[in-house]
Amino acid sequence: MSIADYYPVFVQITLVLGIGVAILLASQTFGQRGTHSAIKDSPYECGMLAVGSGHARFAIKFYVTAMLFILFDIEVVFLIPWVLVFREFLAVNLPILLPGFFFLFVLILGLAYELKKGAIEWEK
Repeated sequence: MSIADYYPVFVQITLVLGIGVAILLASQTFGQRGTHSAIKDSPYECGMLAVGSGHARFAIKFYVTAMLFILFDIEVVFLIPWVLVFREFLAVNLPILLPGFFFLFVLILGLAYELKKGAIEWEK
């Protein structure tokens, strides 16, 4: 491999850095300048005074449910490559069924554990 093989990568990196610097310079040059007030500097864009706390509090159950959803969603995504190469492994007599079923068993076992502990029930 020579340095000429990397020219497309260098061109792309240069373009990305150039566009980033150009956007920052354009924002600095043409951006709005004006007087600042407590209302305009607040995180609300409507210009009205904020009422109450700006941060809503969520129950821990919300985060636990979200983490469980992400966990099981990612584990199911791992099944897609297994399904796609299933026929190829069977064609060369590689045992793919047992590891796949073991993975599903662990997944179902984890789900049963979470159901038993009540982590998926929203209200207790």
